[in-house]
Formats: sequence, structure tokens, C-alpha cells
Amino acid sequence: MHQCRLLTKCLRLRKRLPTRMGFEPTRAEHNGLAVHRLNHSATSSCVWHFKRFCSSLPVLNLRPKMVDSQYYLPNDIGISALDCGEAFRLLSPQEKMYAHNLSRAAWYGGLAVLLQTSPESANIFVLLQRIFRKQTPAQLEQVATAAGLSSEEYQAFLVYAAGLYANMGNYKSFGDTKFIPNLPKDKLKALVWASQAFQEQPSETEALWDSCSGLLYSLEDRQKQLGLGNKGITTYFSGNCCLEDAELAQKFLDSKKLSAYNTRLFKRDNGGKACYEVRLASAVQKDCAVDGECESCCGSFSFEDKEFTVKRGDYGPLMEKVCHYLQQAQAYAANENQRKMLEEYQRSFTLGSVDAHKEGSRYWIKDKGPIVESYIGFIESYRDPFGSRGEFEGFVAVVNKAMSERFAKLVSSAEVLLPELPWPREYEKDTFLKPDFTSLDVLTFAGSGIPAGINIPNYDDIRQSEGFKNVSLGNVLAVAYATQKEKLTFLKEEDKDLFIKFKGPSFEVQVGLHELLGHGSGKLFVQNDQGKFNFDQSKVVNPETGEPVSSWYRGSETWDSKFSTIASSYEECRAECVGLYLCLNKQVLSIFGHDGQDAEDVVYVNWLSMVRAGLLGLEFYTPESKSWRQAHMQARFVILRVLLEAGEGLVGLEEVTGQDGKPDARITLDRSKIHTVGKNAIHRFLCKLQVLKSTADVDGGRALYDGYSTVSDSGAHNFLRLRETVLLRKEARKMFVQANTRVSGDSVELVEYEGSAAGLICSFTERFQDDAEQLETNLLELNKRDATCWC
Repeated sequence: MHQCRLLTKCLRLRKRLPTRMGFEPTRAEHNGLAVHRLNHSATSSCVWHFKRFCSSLPVLNLRPKMVDSQYYLPNDIGISALDCGEAFRLLSPQEKMYAHNLSRAAWYGGLAVLLQTSPESANIFVLLQRIFRKQTPAQLEQVATAAGLSSEEYQAFLVYAAGLYANMGNYKSFGDTKFIPNLPKDKLKALVWASQAFQEQPSETEALWDSCSGLLYSLEDRQKQLGLGNKGITTYFSGNCCLEDAELAQKFLDSKKLSAYNTRLFKRDNGGKACYEVRLASAVQKDCAVDGECESCCGSFSFEDKEFTVKRGDYGPLMEKVCHYLQQAQAYAANENQRKMLEEYQRSFTLGSVDAHKEGSRYWIKDKGPIVESYIGFIESYRDPFGSRGEFEGFVAVVNKAMSERFAKLVSSAEVLLPELPWPREYEKDTFLKPDFTSLDVLTFAGSGIPAGINIPNYDDIRQSEGFKNVSLGNVLAVAYATQKEKLTFLKEEDKDLFIKFKGPSFEVQVGLHELLGHGSGKLFVQNDQGKFNFDQSKVVNPETGEPVSSWYRGSETWDSKFSTIASSYEECRAECVGLYLCLNKQVLSIFGHDGQDAEDVVYVNWLSMVRAGLLGLEFYTPESKSWRQAHMQARFVILRVLLEAGEGLVGLEEVTGQDGKPDARITLDRSKIHTVGKNAIHRFLCKLQVLKSTADVDGGRALYDGYSTVSDSGAHNFLRLRETVLLRKEARKMFVQANTRVSGDSVELVEYEGSAAGLICSFTERFQDDAEQLETNLLELNKRDATCWC
């Protein structure tokens, strides 16, 4: 059972060769835009069709293709184990059992992300699981050597597999670009054919390889990133959907008072007429009313001369497993709020009801200060190109009491700090509903990636009038933002030591302010279905125009449904600005234990970090489609533009030549002007952001935000050329290895793994070992059902 962990230790002892893959590079390979000549084949655009499921076969283009390294994960990518051993040890037996069952629910639900990411992700996952269930990474290394793979080629395979698991698909969770194996296709095929999985089931393994190997390596333009229509790949929508289809579907959902969070949209032609299927994520397959439901939301409807059908059953077998473990967890709940919460979650995933999930979220908010904290469901809409559909995620974590005390003090100070924000009192919530704000050590975080902090739920009506919770993920912060001086780019040498010393403390302050007073602040002006306003329309004035407010949200309109494609990034930008603005407050700094010169250094590094992040954000911009692939990084670029625009020498950005003779850049920040020029610039911009958000001014919001988001080669800074420099100097984002839990008799054990690609792989092969074959069959069947929808 545990030979996987024992055998992987030998991998650490094996000599690592240079990261260069035996190809002749055309540019330097310093964590950046190295370009390799591949000797594997690139597939044509016919790669849209699964070879097994569609009639058209992929056409091979036998010319070598130049591919830059942003589509690879480097062999030396950082991989760290999330340490939660001490936190878990301190739990009671009941709490451990509760955490175990919630973790199981989260991990099974997290597999839905494979089906939410790309047509090939689920099949690649199954292929890897079958290979590594039969042979551990250490055992397979001998097979790889015999099959003709070099040591670095085998390491590249392990890194790719680890990346697929960590991102829950073959697109990066942070940046949404595709990544492919950094070894030739024929070498990977040779390894698969030599594996024990192939020896035992040759026809099944070959069929599985054929179903995904073309797309696994393809880097056709549309497949390089996630997106809608001709801008990229998405499996939230069928391949024939475009932005207009997404907009129409949103109007339909609004008319039925249905949330898009747990849906996908499939478009079909019926005699020349477009028909749309809205599919709800649910364990139940029936589309009629069932036990626990008064009236079904399913059925066929005519809307704007189009036919819409609402159906259940998306990710059905996975939702069944989620519900099973949620039911198991109820027996170990600490209180009635937790039991009610789990009941509603179970009802949500059984019936496909977002309303039930909202009810569960209400009980979750009431569950103050739990030792074991969790949240689960279709939560964040970052990766839906339209910005309305939620990616599944589930986390389970244990409270870090010492750090949570600091956050509790910040919550207590919120009512004093909120009036410091630069918008009129009428634009703030009528009452600040003090949330839970805790620091947690993550035990489980299932989904496509792990954030540093969270502010949830994302339901506007609940956040406005009932409350929310904030969490800071302490053990993630501890390892995610550790920086080596030699890898610290774009800063002056004299700033680097200070940056390394205060990056952690400053980010802790920024996360706290971002989550609590960023996402937790600001009012939306709403007129409900009965015509009642939540503000005095005769008195509230737009501070930007001096005129009475003339626009607001109506009925079932929400922030996401109104601002759609820019909503996520715009809101992250607003929250980041709140963090920058309020970190200047001495009371805030004192809460986090910073006074005197240390406090000034924390402020300086926080602002410097934001400016640097704005430059680094250019990696996540795609010039071909003029689109951003990551909400937070777009937000930070916008802030960089705002601070550059402030002038007066506050921020400097220049192109230079590095010590290696290659293009580089240097950013500077005048710390003496942060409290004056910087604060005034953020004051003005933050007020505009909030006013446009409060008043549902979509046109004004888009004009403002898109203007600052523009990346061009004109103006004072050539951002398109700077983007090339950023790619040349970039460092790959770290991956995390998470522990498993296992019931042994009447107790629960924590099973930990080393922080390596092999350790990450072993954690996944052991995670689903109880029902591996049935689970893999379910995933393949779910994928096959919709295979023709992506053609």
C-alpha cells in the first residue's frame, strides 16, 4: 500500500541532468521564453475530434514545430508539501472523522473540474491513474530507461503528470494556458506501451491513448488557452457556442430565476433552429419533480424564439459520491448549524439546486469559529469565459488559533476602518455584518488550484444582508511566496533583501485587507421585483457626476450577470486597491504586529510587490486575442497603470539589459510618495470602481477597466515588448502536494507525501484506490457522452 512513498525516495537520489531537453534552443533558457524544436508531430485543427468518438481523424503535420516554453512545465518546477500534520494531530477523534468525510466529498467532487476544463483532461487523468496504479514512479523509472527515455525525459513525464493532477486538467489553473509534456510524443508512447498497465490491458490502454494523445500534444492556436468561441477552449459551453449564445442563455436563466453557477450550456441544431440545453450538476438524473423538491425547474421553454431545455444529471456519478460522504460527515458534525449545512449541500448536489446551496451557505455563515472549517460547491467563476459558471472546489482546513486572533482584531476594527474608504457613506452597506475571519492550515483543497485567501459565499444577496466569511490559508502562504534572491526579477539590488524579508508579512496584511474589507465592502443599489429600493433614489448622488443615481440592479440581476466577462477581475482589482489603501493605516499595521520602521517597510514592500505583480501580469495576456487569462493578474496590471499614470516619480519602469546581455526591466517605487501621490491615485480610482459597481453602470465600468487593461506598444511604455521580457524571465508557479486521510479501525490517520512530482502522483493514485476502476469507468463514460459536442 505504501511502497509508493518508500520507493519514491530513491528518485530524490538520482542525479538530475540540466533542464535542457536535448533539443537545440534558439533563445536562452532562463525560466523563460526558451524555444525548442520538437521532434514529435503537431496535430492539425482536426484535433477537435476525439479519434474514438468522431468521424474525422486527426491529420498529422510532420514538419517540426517551434514551441515556446510557456507551454511546458520545467523539470525544476517548485513542488512543496502542505504541512498540516500538527494541526491534524490536535483534532479530536470526532473532528478527524468529520474532516476525513468532508475531504472525501471534496476530492470526488473536484474530479468534475476535469470535465469543466477541456475535452481531453478526463481521459488523460484516467490514463495516468491506470499507469501509476500498476507501477509507482520509482518502479516505472526502470521501465522508462529500458524504453529509451533519458533521465530528464522521464522527469519531464513525472512533472507533466504532477501538473495534470495539481491543475486538475491540462490547462494551468493560474493563467489558463495549456501545458504539454516536455518530451517527444514517440518517447511518451514508448513508455506507455512498456508499462505494466499496457501489458495487462493492451487494447484498452491503446484505445485510451488514441482518444487523448492528439489533443494532449496539440498546440493549435485555439487550443493554447481557455476561452469561448474562436478565442480558446472551454467545456462550460459546447464547441459551437459564441459570446452571443452565452448572453442569450444568461437572459433566459435570469428570466427563470436560475443561477448559472452549477450549469453548462450545449447548443444543438434542430431543423435549422438553434436549441439550447442547460444542464444542472446533480446526482439525480430525473427531470421531473423528485423527493425533496416541490416543483422541478426542469423542462422545455421557448425564449426569444429559441428553445431551451433545462436538464439534470451533469457529473451524476461524481455528485453521488459527494452526497454519500456529506451524509457520512453529518454523523460527526459539531453542532446543528453544521448538520443543517450538510443537509442543504446534499440536497443541492442531489437535485442540482443552487437555492439549496445558498441555504447551506447561510448555515455555514452561522457556524462561527469551527475547529474544522470547510466549504464545497460550484464556487468561483474565473475560468468560465463568460464569468457566470462556477468551477467545483471543496476545502477542509484546521484553524490556526494564533493567527486567527489577529484577524479577529481586524474584524473588530472593521467598523472604524470602513469609513476610511474613499466613497460616500451611502455606497457602503447599511450595516457591517461581522464575519468569521480565521487563519487555516489546509488539509484538503480539491479543484484546479489553491488560493492564499478566500471570501465567500459569492452570492450577492447573502453577502449584502446576511454576511460572509473570510479565511486566510496559512500553510499555503508559508510555502507559496517564499522567494530565492537569485530568482527575484525586475527589482533593484538594494530592494531585494528587504523584499524577501517583508514579502510574507506584507502579503499577510494585504490578504487580510483584501478579503475582509475589499470583498466585504461596498453596497449594490438594488430595486427588487416588488419595486422596492434598498437606497433612497431621491437623495443618493453619484460623486463622479454630482447627479442623482440613475442606474441600479433590477430583480434577479447580480454583479456577475451584469458585468459578466470583466466581473471577476474588476472585483479583484477593487479588493486589491482596498488592501493598498488601508495598509497605510497605522492601526491596521499594529494589529498585525508591525510598528515603527518595520511598519514602514511592510507598506513599502506591499506596494512594491503590487507594482512588480502588475508587470509580471503581462505573462497572462494573450496578444493574438487581446484577452487576459487570469483575473488577479489583470487586476494588478491595471493598478500598475494607475500608479504609473499618477506621475511625479512615484513609480518608475524602464527597459534595461540584464547581466546576461538579454532584455530585462527594472521597476522603482519612491517610498516617500506612497502616502501622498500613491494614496491620492488609489483614492480616486477606488472611488470610481465602487461607484460604477454600486450603480450597475456596465458601460462606464467596461470603458474604465478595459482602458487600463489595454496592452499595446504605444505610449510611454511598450507593454507588448515588456511582455516578451517577462516571458523570458518568468518562474513557474509552484505546485502543492496534499496529504490523504485514511480510516484505520475507529481512528483516522493522516498519510503524508514528500514534496516532489513523485509524491504528488502517489497522493492521487492512493486517493481513489478504494473504487478506482469504477471511478475511471464513470469518468470515461461522462466524457464520451459529450465528446461530439466539442467537434
